[in-house]
Amino acid sequence: MGRSPCCEKAHTNKGAWTKEEDERLIAYIQAYGEGCWRSLPKAAGLLRCGKSCRLRWINYLRPDLKRGNFTSEEDDLIITLHSRLGNKWSRIAGKLPGRTDNEIKNHWNTHIRRKLLSQGIDPSTHRPINGSLAEKMPKSPILISRDATSGDQQEEKKLKHFGSFEGNNRKNIFPFEEIGCNPKLNLELQLSPPNIQNPHDQSLAVSDVDFLDLKI
Repeated sequence: MGRSPCCEKAHTNKGAWTKEEDERLIAYIQAYGEGCWRSLPKAAGLLRCGKSCRLRWINYLRPDLKRGNFTSEEDDLIITLHSRLGNKWSRIAGKLPGRTDNEIKNHWNTHIRRKLLSQGIDPSTHRPINGSLAEKMPKSPILISRDATSGDQQEEKKLKHFGSFEGNNRKNIFPFEEIGCNPKLNLELQLSPPNIQNPHDQSLAVSDVDFLDLKI
């Protein structure tokens, strides 16, 4: 069986509260406290539902209510609490003295939600709608190589277009590595005059010409 109704609907007033009803409700709560909302209307002499009395007191008549627009500090606190609690407006209202859960919910839907959307933030997840740029960009190949390989493997990859470092290929790439020094260029050229004898001068023979040594 469900919970029984708090009052008889046939004998209760509906619609806007009158000034006299507000005064009766205020006077009773100031004298006896809130107590049980199911029995309060009859004790206070009101033809109202207990739920209606509770909402009227909490949202309009209690003395600690704040009036006016929400401040920027209150907006920031609501955003922070909503990111942790979600749409639990009663718990959020407990952290904002003087504000009601219904008032905070309406302020969220009409102002804060639109504000977050204009900033590119999802009001439900409190995260960027399109995701961060870092999450979308792929990792740089250089960064992957540095993370996945050691120093020796990096050097080998840098020079892989020259060939392998193993076997005889290393000598082909660095022919002077094993001798430990750079060779010097040393060329010897030997020049001799053409083997032609002058028919008029028999004293000069090819065999009598000394070879010239030219060193560079």
